[in-house]
Amino acid sequence: MGDPFHWLEEKDGKIKTIDKSDAALRNYKAWDIDVIISIGGDGTMHISNKLSKMGINVIGVPKTIDNDLEATDVTFGHDSAVYVVSMALDRLHTTASSHHRVMVVEVMGRYAGWIALNGGIAGGADIILLPEKPFSWDKVYEKIHQRELMGKKFSLVCVAEGAKPLGGEIVTKGMDTKRTDPLQLGGIGKLVADEIEKNTGRETRVIVLGHLQRGGSPTPFDRILSTKCGAFAISMAAKQKFGCMAALKGTKIVDVKIEEAIENQKLVNPEDQAVPAAKAVGISFGE
Repeated sequence: MGDPFHWLEEKDGKIKTIDKSDAALRNYKAWDIDVIISIGGDGTMHISNKLSKMGINVIGVPKTIDNDLEATDVTFGHDSAVYVVSMALDRLHTTASSHHRVMVVEVMGRYAGWIALNGGIAGGADIILLPEKPFSWDKVYEKIHQRELMGKKFSLVCVAEGAKPLGGEIVTKGMDTKRTDPLQLGGIGKLVADEIEKNTGRETRVIVLGHLQRGGSPTPFDRILSTKCGAFAISMAAKQKFGCMAALKGTKIVDVKIEEAIENQKLVNPEDQAVPAAKAVGISFGE
């Protein structure tokens, strides 16, 4: 949804950010709206929470490829993005092995590494670099050399856009003042590819999947989950459970307070089962 608390208007040739939440409230009342069902991720839910505190009836539905809302086991959109990443890695495996190259794939997720982690595991990445685990350059090179000693003269690297080396900073490509969080992430893939080629001598290529991860046909899992969340949101509206969000807990959709859903951003926990499982099958996290 658009952010009425940070509304952009052009005046005298300049773009200014103004608070139009009062106008949003007036329109909400004037149009006699029963409830707003807001569909989105962390940013959308923060806006929804503010609107709820103003007295607007809001119900949230968690949709984001980043999977960074703590109150739900998974957000719909994430599985579809992971599928795109895994398919890309599958396809790159062929050219990487035949040309003896290192292929670096940069994926989305901002400050959460869920897409890189799950997509990397599913797609057979040899190295996964996450925002939550700053990596060592030497450990990355070491993994590539180890594979060469085993006769595997290629490697697949899946790097999250928010990943950074030990002692380094997140790589950015600019600022977008239209966003609530104006920082534009991107460029870590090229940095990783350049450093690998320079320090290992192995020919390296970088692929930035970008917005390919956000479009196309959703997976069956996401279609089913979104249908369940949508139907549950309508039932919450009927029961006047406002200020809440539909959330997947185990196999059931339940309601949680939007305020609780945004209390903490859901990040990859290095102790979660997926990380040790990835390590067990030989995947390096650059540590």
